[in-house]
Amino acid sequence: MTEKRRRLSRDDWVAAALAALAEGGMGAVAIEPLAARLGATKGSAYWHFANRDELLRAALQHWEFDETDAVIALVSAEPDPTVGLRTLLGTALSHPQANVAVMLAGVNDPLVEPVLTRVTNRRIDYLAELFTRLGFTGDAARHRATLAYSAYLGTGQLWRTAPGALPADSGAWDSYMDEVWKALTATE
Repeated sequence: MTEKRRRLSRDDWVAAALAALAEGGMGAVAIEPLAARLGATKGSAYWHFANRDELLRAALQHWEFDETDAVIALVSAEPDPTVGLRTLLGTALSHPQANVAVMLAGVNDPLVEPVLTRVTNRRIDYLAELFTRLGFTGDAARHRATLAYSAYLGTGQLWRTAPGALPADSGAWDSYMDEVWKALTATE
């Protein structure tokens, strides 16, 4: 008796494309290897997407929503900007690996680069808004936002390439985050 395959959804293909992008870069987002990974036929992909570029666009749209729009909405619901920014930084810095991998994978790709530019600008703008709500003005808020985002990208790269450089236990991590917080919010 043969086992009946589960019909894959559009979301299954999008998730597989994002995982492949995070793990192997742009070259890993190809229909045939993704089909093998999912135990499916290429026809399943083409049922949902006209081609690889359409799949990639859908994956990037999903990534942008989950990793930017939804996060901003969640943090914006917090009335205290100190709590919101501290929560955002703690969460983003503790697990940036896959997110940063997606960002690094698409540099110089004509489909991905405009999305990365939009996401980066939106994130820095939102961070600047939070720093403004904390009392920093103009350039100071923007510079701190850029520094915070740089810390995020750098931490993601360290998690991927040199995880031993980052604090390993929760107490050391909390101490590290306190120092990051002090550096970003110091007034002198």
